[in-house]
Formats: sequence, C-alpha cells, structure tokens
Amino acid sequence: MKEHKQSILGGNTVSYTASHWGLYQVESPMSPNMTLSHYPDDHDPSPIGLYLNHPQVEKLRVTKPAIRRGWYEQYYGGKGSPRGGDDYIEVEWEEALNIVAAELTRVKTTYGNQAIYGGSYGWSSSGRFHHAQSQIHRFLNSFGGYVRHKDSYSLGAAGPLMHWLVMPMGELMTSHTDWATLAKHTEIFLSFGGAPRKNAQVSYGGTVDHRLHDSLCTMNKAGVRFINISPVQDDIDTEGSVTWLPIKPNTDTALILGLAYTLWQNKLHDMQFIQRYCVGFDVFEKYLTGQSDGIPKTAQWAADITGINVCDIESLAFDIANHRTMVNMAWALQRAHHGEQPCFALVTLAAMLGQIGLPGGGFGFCYGAENLVGSPNPLFFGPTLEQGQPPIDHFIPVARVVDMLLNPGETFTYQGETHTYQDIRMVYWAGGNPFHHHQNLSQLAQAWQRPETIITHEQYWTPSAKMADIVLPVTTTLERNDIFYANRETVMAAMKQAKSPTGEAKDDYSIFSELAKRLNIAEQFTRGLDAQGWLAYLYTNWQEQMEREYRLDLPDFNAFWENDLLELPKGDKPLVLLENFRKDPGKYPLKTPSGKIEIFSQSIADFNLPDCPGFACWLPPHEWLGSKKAVQFPLHMISDQPKNKLHSQLDHSPHSQKDKINQREPIYINAEDAAMRGLQFGDLVRVFNQRGSCLASAVPSDNIRQGVVRLSTGAWFDPLTPRFQDGQFLLEKHGNPNALTADIPASSFSQGCSAQTCLVEVQRWQGESYAVTAYEQPNIVAKSSEDDG
Repeated sequence: MKEHKQSILGGNTVSYTASHWGLYQVESPMSPNMTLSHYPDDHDPSPIGLYLNHPQVEKLRVTKPAIRRGWYEQYYGGKGSPRGGDDYIEVEWEEALNIVAAELTRVKTTYGNQAIYGGSYGWSSSGRFHHAQSQIHRFLNSFGGYVRHKDSYSLGAAGPLMHWLVMPMGELMTSHTDWATLAKHTEIFLSFGGAPRKNAQVSYGGTVDHRLHDSLCTMNKAGVRFINISPVQDDIDTEGSVTWLPIKPNTDTALILGLAYTLWQNKLHDMQFIQRYCVGFDVFEKYLTGQSDGIPKTAQWAADITGINVCDIESLAFDIANHRTMVNMAWALQRAHHGEQPCFALVTLAAMLGQIGLPGGGFGFCYGAENLVGSPNPLFFGPTLEQGQPPIDHFIPVARVVDMLLNPGETFTYQGETHTYQDIRMVYWAGGNPFHHHQNLSQLAQAWQRPETIITHEQYWTPSAKMADIVLPVTTTLERNDIFYANRETVMAAMKQAKSPTGEAKDDYSIFSELAKRLNIAEQFTRGLDAQGWLAYLYTNWQEQMEREYRLDLPDFNAFWENDLLELPKGDKPLVLLENFRKDPGKYPLKTPSGKIEIFSQSIADFNLPDCPGFACWLPPHEWLGSKKAVQFPLHMISDQPKNKLHSQLDHSPHSQKDKINQREPIYINAEDAAMRGLQFGDLVRVFNQRGSCLASAVPSDNIRQGVVRLSTGAWFDPLTPRFQDGQFLLEKHGNPNALTADIPASSFSQGCSAQTCLVEVQRWQGESYAVTAYEQPNIVAKSSEDDG
C-alpha cells in the first residue's frame, strides 16, 4: 500500500484524481482553495489536466437541464425548427427526466429499440465506474438494446485487420517489446510517422508515469539510430540526431513495397523465418515482383510515387537487413483511404527481415501512440462495469454514423459480411463530441437533422451540445468518486470527490438510475446499489479475482479507499513481442486462421473486395499529391492530434488557448509554399477544398515537406452560420480541419475513417476577420407558461 502523501503546499493531506492525461494530486480537496498538481512519480507529466478546474473552463459548464426551444415547442404541439443556432429553455430535472423517459418509450414502442443509436463514442472520463460509454450502454441494454458501434476513429482500419494477420489489436498494443529491451538490443528504430511525444501524453484510462520521451532519449544515448519516414520532421524527439526522409502522405505502402523488393532482389529476406512462421509469401511475391500485374515494385517505382530518392530507399533496405531493426508505424497511416495497406505492408516487411520475436527487432504499432505501449509492467485486468449483453444485434462501424442516418435500409459490408443500416429516430450520446471527431462536418450537420430526438449528457456547452435537443448537465471527474486503473500501470488510486458539482449537474449513473425508475428497469440497471456501493462491488470482485489468479495480498475496499493509493507489482523481466511464438510456433500459435503470420490472408481474399485484397498492395488513394485533384488542391492536409488537449477536450482552457494565433488554430506550411502564396507568420488564411473551408493562422516552417500542411484537430467547431446552406456551411471560423476532411470509408473491409486523405488549397484571407464564437453559450431563455402548452 502506498503511503498517504502530504501536500507539496504543506500541511494538508492530498487526495487524487485521474484523467487520460495521467494521475494528479488534489491539494485542499472540497475547499475553495482546491488546486491540482502533478503526481510526483511521473517523469514527464502532462500539463493538460492541471486546467480541469480553471475558471475559464468552468465558465462554459452546463448548469441546468436545457431543451432546445424548437424541439420543446414541437413536443408540446408547436411548429418546431431545425437544429443549430437555436435558443435553449432551462427546465427542472423532474420535467427533463420525464420527457426523456417518455421519448425513450415512444421511440421503442413505435419503431423498436433498433431505432435508438447509443454508440456514444468518445473518451470522456478515465474512471472505472463513471465511464460514460459503459453507463449508457448498460442502461440501453437494460432498456432492450440499441444500435451500437464497433471499432474506433483511431484504429478504424487496423482494428478489424490485425487479428487476421497477427493478433487482435488490443492484445498487440499491450504486448509490445519494452523500452529497456529496445535500448539494449535495437540498432535501428525505423518509424513511419514518427513517435510524437504529444500523442503519448495520453493513455486510455490514464497513466502514472509518462515514459516515451525518457525512453527515446535513453535509446539515443545507447547508440540507436533513428530514421523518421514522415511528411513532418519534428514528430520524434530523441534529443539527438534523427534521419528524416520526407515522404508524400499516404504513400508509405509504396515505400515499404520498394524496400521489400530490394530485400527480395538482393536475397536479403529471411526465407527460413518466412517458411516456418508465415503463410502466403508465395502469393505476395508474385505481386511484389510483377508476375501477377506486370509491375515490379522496385525502389525506382517506389521513388516515383513517394518522392524519396531511389538511392535512399536501396540504402535503407540494406541497413535494416543488416542491423537489428524495430519497424514502427504511427496510427495516422491507417486513418486514410486504403488504410489497411500500410498495416499489411508493415507486418510483411518485418516478416521478411526475420527479426520478429527477437529482442529489439520486429515491429511496433505503435510506439508513441499511447503511453502504455512499451511498458514492461504486468498486464493485470482492472475493475470493469459490466455493460450487459446486447438484446439486439445491430451495429455500425463507428465512422459510418452519417451513412446510417442518411441512408436507412441500405447495406454495408464489414469484414466480409453484409449488414443493414437501421432507421434511427433517436440519438442518445454521453461522453463524446461527434462534432469534433467525425469527418466532413457539413455532412454530419445535415445528417444530424434526421433523428426525431437527440439527447446528450454534457459538462460543457460544446458544439455537439449546441446541436442536441435535450442537454443534461453532468459532473466532471472532480465532482464524484471513482477508481483509477489502466493497463500495465503500477498504481490504483481512489479518485475522491474534490469539489461540489457545478450548478445542478448529476453524474451519469444518477441520471440513468432516475430514468430506470421511470422505465421500470431500476433493479436490472442499479442492482440496488448507489455509486459508492458500485465502487465497493467492482473493487471487491477485482480483489478476489486478483488474489485467486496472482496470489496477491490486497487490502479490502475500505482500507484501499482510506489509503488512496495501492501499489501493484512492477515488471521485473524483459517483454518481447511474439517471443514465445518464435521459440515454438506449435506450442504458442497465433490467433490467426493459420496460427501463423499471414502475409497473404486467404480469408480476406475470399471476401472478394476490390479495395482490400488479401495481401499488401499499392492502391492509390482517392485523392493524393499524385492525383489529378492535386492540380486544383495542391496541398495535402495532415490533421494530427493536438499537443495541448485530448482531441477537443479542454480546448477552452488557457493551456490550449495560448497556442492559438489570432484566436485560430495554427496551420503549418512549408516555408517555400508559404512564400509562393505571399504568406508570413500569423497571416489569416482560408483553407479550402470542394467539401468546405476554414480560417486558420499561417506558420511557415522548414519542418514540413513541401506540398503538405498540418492543421491539428481539436478546435471547437465554429461555423459562420449555425445552420448549413445547400448542404454545406459557408465557412468554419476557428480552424477545425474536419470541415474539409472526407467522410469516406478506408475500404469496404473495415469501413474505418479516412481523415488523413485530404487535399486542400491555402490562400490569404481577404474577407472580414470574424470573431471566434465557439466558446459562447447558446441563448438561454426562461421558461414561460406557454412553453408547456
């Protein structure tokens, strides 16, 4: 048991809270002087979470149940109005809950549970109980079911694919070779897409110790050679030398094929490894050498596509074949049209090198994506709220929400099977911001007009809240009790309430419990427990199972809660991805159809999908710098993760605001491209394509490839007009790249998002410098006696 820590401010005992950015100390909890500080054992803490209680953040809280005026009037027999830009009427909790319960009953009775979309995608809270997705899914399953989502925007292509090739994605993420082993054995760290320090600020569920930066620096001091294949130079920081090969975006598959051909041509590929541990190389080899399509995938062929010098490609192939090499790939590469292909190619290249299962060799997917990757600590399970079995079996791949809303009754394919989009009449969202993470936001706003009712639980007046019909105010992490634990972390923490709820906010569990009473499902949903009772139940079940399976002597719940921190065992031996499989593939087979690494997947080939064959191949994206569209839109826009927030969370905090220029997000543009357009630092620019446009502030840079711009995600969506015209918003004022990204699937295999496949043009903005209004609350009007008929 960790000792109860004293306040670094002196005197008072601290408590703890956690977010996806890490564990934090709470100084003077439940007092007006409450502040947050970094957890002392964190070597590289993220500053983002320090702003959770900042007055500027609190200013945008939803403080009372609010109903969109147009919907409210229609509910009571009036005319109604479209979503977007409407006033909101604040009502009492009793009325709000009665209306929500009545709407749930009406939709279920009239259309069936398949008319309710409760996917509710989003990261929300890191606590094990007050996790918004778990709460809403448990509630809706208790109510008879809902249309759910599968996969994520982060791994929409790789998630469905990797279990066919090597292992399930979740298992892969927690099984990477540990950092100390890389420092000891790796000679070359070849990374497609870098290993950004900003991305590793987060880990799903949180983290105790941010380890990426220190680990990369340790590897650098150990003499590891770093090679960064990326349009951006500064997305890996080792405090040492990094070789940068600036590739055209979306062409990494072609480069890997060129490397593979060079290995094959010079007999540098490890046929013994391929024959013992893999299947399907003979099929891939025919494609690689041009026997099947007449096009050998030579280094010159790859150079013509990628823009990387042919000599660099050939030299790189020889280097990685003759040194212990870790081939790493960022998740961004598969968030693109044909995003499965670089994943396929990554596994194939690593197999040809023959170093999979050796210390310091093989592949990573991805070091730098989340903090947990590379941890050597034991993989314990954590307390988990049961969501229940779905009573109905309807789902969508998460990024296909607009297709579902606009095209009810149409079919889609997913991993070779055909499914049907349901006719959605209600959207119930908790813990997410679809007007951040989805693509082509004009089209999303159009689709958002289709449901009859949209309900959201929200802490702040986000863009999604302002597009909902019923907004129920929920507590933040600081305003409730919970339990912190995340994969491969060594501390479990009691997340004790640190402040009183703002306004009339309630936690999700309280809201759903009240609704469950009205819907006669209270016993099924609550099991007679309040929130603290659930924490004790979840912890005790976890404690008993851990003692059975790992023979650990753990305190009971009361002792854990009293002491705040519980220290768990740390890893004491190296972790090497697929080490056991390499030692004995018969005893430790993979979970693939063949039990081996599938360079060619007969299962995927049998799906007969023209946009996803059974092996790694070059399929030109629907738009890229080598396409005809580049004549009109000659810049490839990268919309990466921001450094100062998690997705769009806390975009309104001072930490995020300080990096904006002229109130907008900065757009990084190659210095020569900027000079050609007469742009200087801070110039207000219009970024546009056929799908939309936004305003941003120019930042010329030598750290980005010519023909590429970088506009990070996370700016709260701020259209010039709150309602779209002719299917499109006229202008987004804040610098949200998803005003321009394409809402098309990566392929008919995965249906993942394709945000990183996006061509744009950038011009100096000559029009009015519109004020950013993203952080303004909607107009709140008092309820009159006429409002409820």
